Amino acid sequence: MTDPKADYKDTVFLPKTDFPMKAGLAQKEPAILERWQQIGLYEKLRETRFGREKFILHDGPPYANGNIHIGHSLNKTLKDLVVRSQSLLGKDAPFVPGWDCHGLPIEWKIEEQYRKKKLNKDEVPASEFRAECRTYADNWVNVQREEFKRLGILAQWDKPYLTMDYDAEAAIVAELLKFAEAGQLYRGAKPVMWSPVEKTALAEAEVEYEDIVSTQIDVAFEIVEAPKAPELVGAHAVIWTTTPWTIPVNQALAYGADVEYVLVGEHQGPKYLVAKALVESGELYGRFLAQEATEIAWQGKGSQLAGAIAKHPMADKFPDSEFYTKPRPFLDGSHFVTTDAGTGLVHMSPDHGEDDFILCKANGINPVFAVEADGVYREDWEWLPRGDERSGGVINKNFNGPDGPICSDLREAGALLSASADFTHSYPHSWRSKAKIIYRCTPQWFVPMDAPLSAPPPSSTVPLPTPSAQGGNGDASSLARSDGEGDHAQHGGGATLRDVALDEIRNKVRFVPERGRRRLESMVEGRPDWVLSRQRAWGVPIALYVDRKSGEYLNDPAVNARIIAAFKTGGADAWFNADHQLFLGNDHALDDYEVITDILDVWFDSGCTHAFVLESGKWPEQQSPADLYLEGSDQHRGWFQSSLLETCGTRGRAPYKAVLTHGMTLDKTGKKMSKSLGNTLDPKKIIDVQGADILRLWAASVDFTEDHRIGDEILKGVSDSYRKLRNTFRYMLGGLGDYTEAERVAVADMPELERYILHRLAEVDAELKRHVNDFAFGPYMRVLNAFAQEDLSAFFFDIRKDCLYCDAPDDPKRMAYRTVMDILFHALTRYIAPVLVFTAEEIWQSRFPDEADSIHLKEWPEVDAGWSDTGLADKWQKIRDAREKVTEAIEPLRREKTIRSSLEAEVVYPMSDLPISTDEFAELAIVAKVSDGGEIAVTKTDNHKCGRCWRLLPEVDEDGMLCDRCAEVLA
Repeated sequence: MTDPKADYKDTVFLPKTDFPMKAGLAQKEPAILERWQQIGLYEKLRETRFGREKFILHDGPPYANGNIHIGHSLNKTLKDLVVRSQSLLGKDAPFVPGWDCHGLPIEWKIEEQYRKKKLNKDEVPASEFRAECRTYADNWVNVQREEFKRLGILAQWDKPYLTMDYDAEAAIVAELLKFAEAGQLYRGAKPVMWSPVEKTALAEAEVEYEDIVSTQIDVAFEIVEAPKAPELVGAHAVIWTTTPWTIPVNQALAYGADVEYVLVGEHQGPKYLVAKALVESGELYGRFLAQEATEIAWQGKGSQLAGAIAKHPMADKFPDSEFYTKPRPFLDGSHFVTTDAGTGLVHMSPDHGEDDFILCKANGINPVFAVEADGVYREDWEWLPRGDERSGGVINKNFNGPDGPICSDLREAGALLSASADFTHSYPHSWRSKAKIIYRCTPQWFVPMDAPLSAPPPSSTVPLPTPSAQGGNGDASSLARSDGEGDHAQHGGGATLRDVALDEIRNKVRFVPERGRRRLESMVEGRPDWVLSRQRAWGVPIALYVDRKSGEYLNDPAVNARIIAAFKTGGADAWFNADHQLFLGNDHALDDYEVITDILDVWFDSGCTHAFVLESGKWPEQQSPADLYLEGSDQHRGWFQSSLLETCGTRGRAPYKAVLTHGMTLDKTGKKMSKSLGNTLDPKKIIDVQGADILRLWAASVDFTEDHRIGDEILKGVSDSYRKLRNTFRYMLGGLGDYTEAERVAVADMPELERYILHRLAEVDAELKRHVNDFAFGPYMRVLNAFAQEDLSAFFFDIRKDCLYCDAPDDPKRMAYRTVMDILFHALTRYIAPVLVFTAEEIWQSRFPDEADSIHLKEWPEVDAGWSDTGLADKWQKIRDAREKVTEAIEPLRREKTIRSSLEAEVVYPMSDLPISTDEFAELAIVAKVSDGGEIAVTKTDNHKCGRCWRLLPEVDEDGMLCDRCAEVLA
C-alpha cells in the first residue's frame, strides 16, 4: 500500500537543461560571432574540408554605396544557406565575398558632396576626384562587411575581392585586351542610351521605366518630289512624335511599303499624306483633320513613295544651311512602321534612334552629333544652339512644350499641325539620378555580338563627330567602325559571341528556377552589340591607343603586357597618369596615337570577377567555372549576362554551371519597397530587436524564386515557428541531459514506435538532401518544421514523455527512446545549422561545450537507409490516423470541461481497423482505457490517478496512490 498523500515529484525524471526557453538572440548572437572570430571558424572549416569535392559559389558583388537593405540581407543569406548546406554535405565550399567599387553611383555621391560645397567636379583634378571615390567606396565596404557578418554570413571577410584593388583592375584591363587582341572590339558611332544629367552612356541594367506625360506633335513636311506619285508634290507628309527635340536633327521620313496611304484635306485647303487606316479609325480627327470636310485626293501603296523627297520644315528659315536645305528622302521602313498610332509615317533622326540609325546608315545618311553630352544642341548648330537664350536641355519639359521654342518656331513656319502636353507613356530614366535619358549617337567602344569569334568584325565606316560636322560629312581622318544590330550575321565564318552564349544558355547551364533560362535566352537573342565605354572618371580605363590616321587601335602584345604590369602596381591611375611613350616603347610614337580615356562599363568590371577571383590564384581554394551564381532576377540583364558574354568571348564557355535567381522583396501589402513610400524595413533594426536568426529563418522560409513579402506580421509568424523549433530542441536537451553511450540500444532491439520514427527520419533525410541539391530552402524548412512539430513534438515526444519521466532508467523502452532522441538530436541540429546558425551553435554548445569546436564543422548526419521500412510505415500511418480521430472525439469534452486532459478519457473504438491491442492503443492515444466497439465514443473514466505518473488506471485504488509500474520503479 502506498501513501496517497506522498509527494513523488522528486522521483520523476523530468528533463533538465540550462538551455533557456527565451532565445534572447539579439543579445547572444554578437558573443557567438566573437567566439567564431577567436577560434578562426572559417579557417578551421577550410582545414577540415581540405581535399574534399569542391563547391564554388561565386559572390556577385553588391555596390559599395550605403548600408545594406532587406534585399541585400535576403541575397547574402541565401548564398550563406547554399554554402553552409554544401559544406554540411562534406564538400569544400569556400566563400569569397566581393564588392563592386567603380562607376556612376559612387561618382554621383561625390558630386553631391561637391554640389553642397559649391564645387564644380570638372574643376577638381581627376586624380583627386578618383581618390575621393576610392575612399568613399572603401568606407562603405567596411560598413557593409560588418553588417553582413552580423547576419551570420561565414566568409573570408579578411580577404574579400574589390573591383578597385590593383590586381582586379589589372585583370579587368587584361580581359579587355583579350577582346582587343582577338579583334573583337571596335569603336563606332551609333545611338546608345545616354544620361544628359550624368553625361554618360548607360547600360540597360542602369535604366528603369516610369510613366510620364509628354508633348505630342504633328508636323508637316512639304513633298517636293514624288516620281512614282507626282500628284503628291506640293502636299505635306505628316509625322507624329513625342520627342519634339528630335525635329531639329531630322534627316528623312520612313514609310511602310505595304501600308495604304491617302492624301486628305478640305476641298480647297492643304492636303496631308497619312495612313488610310488612321483616317478610317478616326485617330486623326480633332488633331489636324476636320471629319465633316475631309476628302481623299489620292490613294496608293507606300511603295509608291520610293524616291520621293520632302524638305525640312525649317528649310526656309535657314536658307543658307547645308543641313536644313538638303533633301529629306522617303525611306522604306516596313520593318518598324505601323498604323497603330501616329500618322503612318515616321520621321528619321539617325542620331537619336536605333531604327533611324540603321535605316539611314543603309541609305548613306550619317548622324550629325548635334546634341552634346549635357543634352544641349552644340554651339555651332543653327537652330537653338548653345548660347541662344531660348535654348535648353532636350529633356526639359518646357523646352519641348506646346509653347516652347521648338513648337513656336514650327508654328511660325506653318508646319505645326497640332501640339498637346497630354500623352502618357512609359519612358526610360536613369536608375541613379531618376532623370530622363535619351538615345544619343556618340562614339563608343563595342564588343560585336554577331562577328565570327575567329575573325575581326567587318569595317563599315561612319564619320565621328567633329566641330565642322554641321553638314553631316564629318572628318575623313576620324573614321571608326560602326555596326548596327545584326550587321555581323551576314558575314558568317564561324560561331559568334551570340551563338556561343545562346548555346551555353540552352544546353550547358542549369537554371533554378527553370524559367530563368528563357528569360536570359530572350535577352541575349535580342540584345545589340555590347557597349563597353562610359564617359566618366571613376573606373577602369579602356587602355587602348588609336592610330590617328587609320582609326584602328594598336594591337601589340608587348605594349599590352607593359600596360597590365603597370596596372598591377598602380591600378587605373597608372593609365591616367602615365608617360604613354613608355608603354608604347621604341616601336611606336605617341604623336601617332590617340590615347583613349573612356572608362569601362561597370558591368564589364563585374563580368570579369571570375578572372581575378576564381582563376588568379590569389584565392587558391577557388576554381573555375563556378558551380553557382546566385542573384536577383534583375541580374538576367546585368551580372549574369555580362559575366556570360565576357567568358564566352574569351574562353568559349559560361563562367557558371548553374544560375539561381531570386525575386524581389516587397512590403507586407505586396508593394515595391521605397524610401519615398516609407515602407522599407531596416534589417539592422530587425536584428537588434529579434536577432539575425529570425531574419535568416524568414529568408529560408519564403518562396524566394518569386517576389515575396516581409512585414511585422510576417516576421511574427516566423518568430512563432522559431519558438516551436527552439522548444523542440529544449525538450531534447532536457531529455538527454545524462545520456551516455552505455545506454544505446541496437535498432533491431527497439520497439516498433522507435523504429517507425527512424523510418520517418530516413525519409526526411532523403527529402532534405534533395532540397539542398535543388537549392529549395523553402521546402527544406517546411519538411523540417513538419517533422519536428508533427512527427516528433505532437506525436513521438507526446507519447513517450510518460516513458521518459516515469519508467526506470534501465527500462529497455526508455533506453530505446533516448537512443532515438540522441540520433534525432544529432540529425536535427545539423539540419538547422545552415539556417539558424546562432541557435544551432547555442544548442550544440549546451550539450557538448567546447570552446574550440562548433556545430558548423560537422557534416551531414549518418542516417542509415536501412531504417526505411514501408510496411512498418503503413501500419503506423493507420495508428496515427486512428489516434487523430480519438483526439478529435475528445476535444468537445475538453471544451465543455467535462474532462481536463485526455488521460481522463475512456474511448470506444473499432479495433478491427488497427493491428494493435486496446492497451497498446490506450498508451499511444494517451487515454485511460480503450474498448473495442462499433462507433467512436468518449466518456470520463472512473479510474483513480497515480500520484507519480498521473495516469488514471484501474489498479490505482485512490487518487495519489501509485500504479503498478511506478511502484515497481520506486521499489
